[in-house]
Amino acid sequence: MFTPTNYDTYDFANRRHIGPSPAEMAEMLKAVGVQSLDQLVDETVPRAIRQDAPLSWAPMTEHAMLAKLREVAAKNRVMTSLIGQGYYGTVTPPAIQRNILENPAWYTAYTPYQPEIAQGRLEALLNYQTMVADLTGLPVANASLLDEATAAAEAMTMAERSAKSKARAFFVDDNLHPQTIAVIETRAAPLGISIVRGQPEDLKPEEVFGAIFQYPGSFGHIRDFTDMIAALHDAKALAVMATDLLALCLLKEPGAMGADIAVGSAQRFGVPMGYGGPHAAFMSCRDELKRAMPGRIVGVSIDSHGDPAYRLSLQTREQHIRREKATSNVCTAQALLAVMASFYAVFHGPKGLRAIAERVHFNAVRLRDALVAAGAKVSPQQFFDTITVEVGVGQLGILAAAELRGINLRKIGRDRVGISLDELTDDDVLARLLDAFGITEPPAVSCGLAIPDVLLRESDYLTHPVFHMNRAESEMMRYMRRLSDRDLALDRAMIPLGSCTMKLNAAAEMMPLTWPEFGALHPFAPYNQAAGYHEAISDLTEKLCEITGYDAFSMQPNSGAQGEYAGLLTIAAYHRARGEGHRDVCLIPVSAHGTNPASAQMAGMKVVVVKSAPNGDVDLEDFTAKAEAAGDKLAACMITYPSTHGVFEETVRAICDITHRHGGQVYLDGANMNALVGLVKPGEIGSDVSHLNLHKTFAIPHGGGGPGMGPIGVKAHLAPFLPGHPVSGGAEGPVSAAPYGSASILLISWAYCLMMGGAGLTQATKVAILNANYIAARLKVGYPILFMGNRGRVAHECIVDTRPFAEMGVTVDDIAKRLIDNGFHAPTMSWPVAGTLMVEPTESETKAEIDRFITAMLAIREEITAVERGEITAEESPLRRAPHTVEDLVADWDRPYTREQGCFPPGSFREDKYWPPVGRVDNVYGDRNLICICPPVESYAAE
Repeated sequence: MFTPTNYDTYDFANRRHIGPSPAEMAEMLKAVGVQSLDQLVDETVPRAIRQDAPLSWAPMTEHAMLAKLREVAAKNRVMTSLIGQGYYGTVTPPAIQRNILENPAWYTAYTPYQPEIAQGRLEALLNYQTMVADLTGLPVANASLLDEATAAAEAMTMAERSAKSKARAFFVDDNLHPQTIAVIETRAAPLGISIVRGQPEDLKPEEVFGAIFQYPGSFGHIRDFTDMIAALHDAKALAVMATDLLALCLLKEPGAMGADIAVGSAQRFGVPMGYGGPHAAFMSCRDELKRAMPGRIVGVSIDSHGDPAYRLSLQTREQHIRREKATSNVCTAQALLAVMASFYAVFHGPKGLRAIAERVHFNAVRLRDALVAAGAKVSPQQFFDTITVEVGVGQLGILAAAELRGINLRKIGRDRVGISLDELTDDDVLARLLDAFGITEPPAVSCGLAIPDVLLRESDYLTHPVFHMNRAESEMMRYMRRLSDRDLALDRAMIPLGSCTMKLNAAAEMMPLTWPEFGALHPFAPYNQAAGYHEAISDLTEKLCEITGYDAFSMQPNSGAQGEYAGLLTIAAYHRARGEGHRDVCLIPVSAHGTNPASAQMAGMKVVVVKSAPNGDVDLEDFTAKAEAAGDKLAACMITYPSTHGVFEETVRAICDITHRHGGQVYLDGANMNALVGLVKPGEIGSDVSHLNLHKTFAIPHGGGGPGMGPIGVKAHLAPFLPGHPVSGGAEGPVSAAPYGSASILLISWAYCLMMGGAGLTQATKVAILNANYIAARLKVGYPILFMGNRGRVAHECIVDTRPFAEMGVTVDDIAKRLIDNGFHAPTMSWPVAGTLMVEPTESETKAEIDRFITAMLAIREEITAVERGEITAEESPLRRAPHTVEDLVADWDRPYTREQGCFPPGSFREDKYWPPVGRVDNVYGDRNLICICPPVESYAAE
């Protein structure tokens, strides 16, 4: 008899995304002590909050999903967009596209908080900082921000806390890009900062603590701001310049004008427009301001051998330390895109970048000359790549004629059009462009300059040898490979980070990102040219509404922290509309993510901290008392569910009821949504608004520290108060530069939802809970497990208590570094409880990989026991000497344990062992001796 197999090779959820097989799950369930997955879920998730109806849509196969996305992509019209406003056509060198953007060694890496296993991406980010510092002429740069508009807003608040001026106003140049002005105004209002707008000559330095100028201006103007900046400094105010890295290859740099801070976008350095993102923003500043700079700064320190080693420096994740006193809530940045931009600079070098800048400029001059010769009125006289043409009542006709010829121009007022040329502009584009104006003569070849001598750059840039490599593709490819080999990403091993949900980023989900139908769209292109994007975003929105129980979503926030901020602004706007603008108290549990209180402070709210009960739950008695004390001033509470401690609290509905009884709104942080999808809908248990970390639960890769997306879902009463945008409209101000944030990566989450289907998403949640409980059950023989629920279960993550070992000199750092020898990234360290490890395996990890991690952790526990018994001291143990490098292996061995034990501990691979490129990095040395650009080669020789 022939019996057909029931094995479905196309079942993406169960054959590709979910790690354990059914047989492995049976073994794991036995270890946990339950009969079935449903029994485990029933013992973990309170029945009172479980959703009734299953998620409705059926799954697609990988090939069906890709066909669907091809069909949707074809609905977008790829035009030559010369709209400018900070977004430009660019060439992504194929070597960078294939070896960085499409390479899981780069896109699945986590933020480099464990520097020993992140030396490759840290070097690439240091190259980025060097590139930004050189081109802007300012000595300190950070390792990227979210977009140009939010970077400008961060610069405003940085100036406000750094300037000696007592003024409370900030001057905004009318020549800034409109979306930048709008985000600055959004950010300023809750902080009580008054915005003064005008032309640069309208500036009154004594009335402001700072000013921001666009250079080149949004309409093309370039001017020397040296005198204005000097006047600001005389008034003890600071100067910010929003600028363009490609233009700075020809133009006098902001540092030479005396600017204090420079910001902008690195998008045109090889990163596709993607209908708005993701793109790396940059910030650089004077050395005296470096400790006030938001975001991450890569620095150079030394390792345990005294050799140079990279690490994150200074105030990294300062919001987790300072909380409501934090000056920024930046957590996710745009590391992957910064890496791409840095390699673009390495790929082209200073001569190549200058050649591109010259070609763009000369084409703009040719265009200007042809238009002027035909009688057009063109401004300004001095420009880099952007001109404005007065067309009077013929504006709509010119725009339509250009669109008919495949070109988008910028509509300015009622009688002008803006034209911004870019790297892709060639003779064909110029001919089509001029034809739209009725000019058939080809533009003359010209090398004339529209840049005055006083604004020509005189200083060198990108002088470090890394920017002068042999640019043969073979050498470029090998450099990228060498750097990726120094890192440990998800393509090598499990990254069991609690709260960060490092799950599978499937290859099929990533493929559409580099299709030109999605990548080449300008975010301000006419609405009808992006029908495919709007179909994708609309369907993803419907699915997220069904998953969460909310009624509407804004896809604008381009990070989780931006989502928090946007959600709180939405709540504040709702209260104002009801005549209750006095509500400004936000209750936040002590266990909350550090970005929660930072976001509340930025939204103009007063943070009141609520205690935790001994079992890790929110202290309901303390919460009630503080809600009553706030009374009619209560604006909101911010909770995380399941809790930050990794359990499903039974009191969540009570917390929501108490908040609503006092007139507040409930903000439920969606960081732990991976334990809820298909089981619990936040919008049905009393929550009013949540952000979702799409780079966690919904499969967007972390990219070494970004990109991310943090869209917010709201109940119907809050929907009218979601973020608006100058392009797409809306009553409220925007929080990001583009209407849909980093729109192109929404495709990843959409593809994930399509392939998983409702049942697959629910099964993934259940298996995430299983994997976490399996780890807890196996590890509790060696480590205390904190905060297990009422029935002895954890949610999708568990907290391993390593504090008892401190008495014998073994720290949580020692355990984290020893895990590197086993080929693992450490779990989340010392948060939410200092001295502990929070472990989240996700549903994507196989039993074999989880078992390997458990083996490593139990072997480490045996090494701790050896210290405990006095067989070896903590200082001499492999724990303190970890991680072990190849240099350690081949050097003279004078340690009281064997090479075998040190370098090949249980759980590590032998044939494919990961060797960290550096020993343990000295953090204190790096902060005391900050170097945040590529050090001169001589310094390495001296070492």
